[in-house]
Amino acid sequence: MRDIRVAAVQFEHRPAAKAENLATLERYVAEASRAGVELLVAPECCLTGYWFLRHLSREQLLDLAEPIPDGPLSFRLLALSDRYGLTIGAGFVERTLDGQLNNAYFVAMPDGTWRCHRKLHCFVNPHMASGDQFTVFDSPHGCRVGVLTCYDNNIGENVRATALLGAEVLLAPHQTGGCRSSNPHTMGLVPRGLWEARETAPEAIEHEFRGEKGRAWLMRWLPARAHDNGLFLVFSNGVGVDDDEVRTGNAMVLDPYGRVLAETWAAADTMVVADLEAALRVETTGERWIRTRRPELYGTLCRATGRELDTRQVRFDAKGV
Repeated sequence: MRDIRVAAVQFEHRPAAKAENLATLERYVAEASRAGVELLVAPECCLTGYWFLRHLSREQLLDLAEPIPDGPLSFRLLALSDRYGLTIGAGFVERTLDGQLNNAYFVAMPDGTWRCHRKLHCFVNPHMASGDQFTVFDSPHGCRVGVLTCYDNNIGENVRATALLGAEVLLAPHQTGGCRSSNPHTMGLVPRGLWEARETAPEAIEHEFRGEKGRAWLMRWLPARAHDNGLFLVFSNGVGVDDDEVRTGNAMVLDPYGRVLAETWAAADTMVVADLEAALRVETTGERWIRTRRPELYGTLCRATGRELDTRQVRFDAKGV
């Protein structure tokens, strides 16, 4: 790995407004290019919209979704990557040739190559499928990159598997924070009125974003994913109104020790930039721990316990996160 400058973007998307959302992203791509960024990470489903997807029929989803890489969004992202000379990751709904619908994260690279991660734990709509492959690849920037989308990162085994496949930088696009929960210790709704008053009373909404519904919840587990696996982690998230919830942003970049290199709790569209120093990955705690694993003891990790539930059942039936 070599040193690389990265950016994590947060912005408020509009449901089904692909052109408008893409225009917002393009502004940040241009800004990132001026700042010398080589890798930009935008949120999950930021180009199609996210939480409103749960209301759509299969036919409506098919109308919204696009093929990869032969759809307009893929073409546009590849063109932007080529024009500005940086790698761009952004999420939208994919439609495959056989009609499968996926929560996809498309990574366009300036050498003309691309990768697509299909969310492993998709629950937003019963007509959408979950992916069945990890996504780890060599980037044109001298680093090996992995992608896990939102809930994928909640499962520690997913991050460890990504690290074992050689990832050095983990892209973690999300639409989270401010979620409904039956658990009083996990998130909860952010009042819409605080978001609407963000310009006149920014302290109130930023208090929510920094508190248990946003940053405080993230900091219980996100640094551990980076630290335990020796990974740089680029966390991008939606911010603002997402159907009937308010996303909390908190875009941040973490180093392989779980330390925050850059972050924001602004209640606004914004971007954070950080330099990833390759030397930090040399002999990290996580790297050493991985080398001392005893895989022969871990057979139980690959066997069902009988307690497993579909992510959709966890999210909607139990109203968990």
